[in-house]
Amino acid sequence: MTAQQFAELVDTHANVLVLYARTWCASPEDVVQDAFCKLADQRTKPDDPVAWLYRVVRNRALDVGKSERRRSKREATAARPDRWFAETVVDGLDAETAVEALGSLPHEEREVIVARLWGELTLEQIASAAGCSVSTAHRRYEAGIRTLQERLGELCPKNP
Repeated sequence: MTAQQFAELVDTHANVLVLYARTWCASPEDVVQDAFCKLADQRTKPDDPVAWLYRVVRNRALDVGKSERRRSKREATAARPDRWFAETVVDGLDAETAVEALGSLPHEEREVIVARLWGELTLEQIASAAGCSVSTAHRRYEAGIRTLQERLGELCPKNP
């Protein structure tokens, strides 16, 4: 992988990977940085570097999240995914309302929705990252979107 290709991956996917990792841990920037370091250390480029990054970020974020939950009550509270958006309004949605709605979804549905809508991953890439079948990823996506549409109304995207 060339330095240019690597830089393009960072520019294109780093912010969304941070959002994705927030599903499981409170230090998503560190998790994403670790993933990019691991990618740079690979002797051969993965067949699908984007899906590979999502898988590595997911696995590392799960591990970090488990460690965080073992810490004190104060640290466990800080690990909640309540700071997903820097803006107060995102694409016409009130960020607090959107975070509340996303946070109420089961982890599996939230994972697929974040990867699909913000990460712009295909269902095949999501399935690879989540370790499930494409049909399971699609089912989770559809169920989550239905729930979000009920809670957020018309502003919720129907299909990216």
